[in-house]
Amino acid sequence: MSSIIPKNDAMLPRARELRKDMTPQERKLWYLFLRKYPVKIYKQRIIGSFIVDFYCASAKLVIEADGSQHYTEQGLAYDAERSAFLESLGLRVLRFTNQQIDDDFRSVCEAIDIAIRERSAESDTQS
Repeated sequence: MSSIIPKNDAMLPRARELRKDMTPQERKLWYLFLRKYPVKIYKQRIIGSFIVDFYCASAKLVIEADGSQHYTEQGLAYDAERSAFLESLGLRVLRFTNQQIDDDFRSVCEAIDIAIRERSAESDTQS
């Protein structure tokens, strides 16, 4: 499995726009938890032709904050295609609803922390 993550540079302007215009839940997750997390996490990262909300390269972990558009028939189909592509690169996708981030922030942060620790430990044993 290749460790090189493909990136469509043509998407850079859109990624920059999304970084500036984060949703309230993305902003909460970024400023109250991910930004100061001891492992580097990127926001609005381009992977292939997709822009993921947050990406931890060392743990090969994608973190998504899903609003209501993700629960339409079209949104679910798009997310399934997107997740399949990301998983084909050896990445794990963690999804949280905006409501989970609003109502149970501590549990969301704990789940992210556990996933990063587990995935980092796995990659350490495979090295």
